[in-house]
Amino acid sequence: MEEMRILLKYADQINPESAQDYIKVGGYKGLEKARLMEKKALIEEVKKSGLRGRGGAGFNAGMKWSFVPQDAPVKYVVCNLDEGEPGTYKDRIICEKNAHALLEGMAICGAAIGSDQGYIYCRGEYPFIVKLLKNAVQSAKQAGALGNFDIEVRMGAGAYVCGEETALIESIEGHRGEPRFKPPFPGVAGLWGVPTVVNNVETFACLPYILTNGAQWFATIGAAKYPGTKVVTLTGDIVNATYFEVPTNMTLRDVIFKLGGGIKNGKKFKAVQVGGTSGAFIPEENLDTPIDFDSMGTIGAALGSGAVLVLDETRDIVDTVARITKFFEHESCGKCNPCREGTFRMREMVQKVNEGKGTERDLESILLLARVMRRASLCGLGQAAPIPVESTIKHFKYEYMRKLI
Repeated sequence: MEEMRILLKYADQINPESAQDYIKVGGYKGLEKARLMEKKALIEEVKKSGLRGRGGAGFNAGMKWSFVPQDAPVKYVVCNLDEGEPGTYKDRIICEKNAHALLEGMAICGAAIGSDQGYIYCRGEYPFIVKLLKNAVQSAKQAGALGNFDIEVRMGAGAYVCGEETALIESIEGHRGEPRFKPPFPGVAGLWGVPTVVNNVETFACLPYILTNGAQWFATIGAAKYPGTKVVTLTGDIVNATYFEVPTNMTLRDVIFKLGGGIKNGKKFKAVQVGGTSGAFIPEENLDTPIDFDSMGTIGAALGSGAVLVLDETRDIVDTVARITKFFEHESCGKCNPCREGTFRMREMVQKVNEGKGTERDLESILLLARVMRRASLCGLGQAAPIPVESTIKHFKYEYMRKLI
């Protein structure tokens, strides 16, 4: 199976800031079509395509839009470009190569829900992307491509938790970036208390191609229940540490050993973490799993952001996980006890084991704490933080056992 470029088809062939360049390769035709459709028909078209969120949750995009009350006088479209997951840079690549697909996708969403205002929330470490997007918005306005739909670019302050949609909304409003209690969900009461659709960059960027080519076309690409392509980013002990756009029925093995070129320096494969730092570590026996959302779930993993971190045989799994627990402890916003205290205690216990001071009782305590965090944490940060620890104890327990007292 080969790479399949849709979002990145014209990468490095057009100026990503130029609306005219984008229009020359068929850009903004999907938006033209969308504006001729009834709102309900447009939402149904997106539903039929099977497009599901590319930011991690995997929820049907059209279904999410349908929750927005059509009679609300003010509604907002928000793009999540926080992308704080270490090893993840797919959204940055999409913006660098095809920024106008994002803008067009947001405008299509605006046409579907009846909104004329969009916001792009960009992570604080991407100042150059903020500049690029502002230039792209200005170019689109000059070309008259967006019509009455306006887009404002906002920059975050570097908080990982703002990747969670309600914390992102709080940050745009000028508040501390902390998640809200749900319900109500943003579709009912989001930015400044009005109905808001929040989707990921990659999700929005798929929409122009769905509208241009039809829902059925998109639905036949990749996995039946998670159709389309996925931009994956490869890092770690791999020959081709870069990005690829692949159909969602491609297996992990093909991503790593065909597109990625295999393990560098002639070493053997040990593990792969999929979905970013909060993802599960997967052993070699599961590499023939397709990368679609549901298939990843069957092996206790998550596709998440599409980040693929490869580890060779020389890597110390426990030491790797100990470093990850430090990251989550640092990034917890502290709003809820299970995450605030849990990430601290998790780091403390894993570090103890890593230093050769732990016992089997510590491993039992780690797993018990992990279950509590997953069930009781307010948002995805605390719920996902234990996953790397749990998955490595499940698949690589021998590495923990040899460090115990």
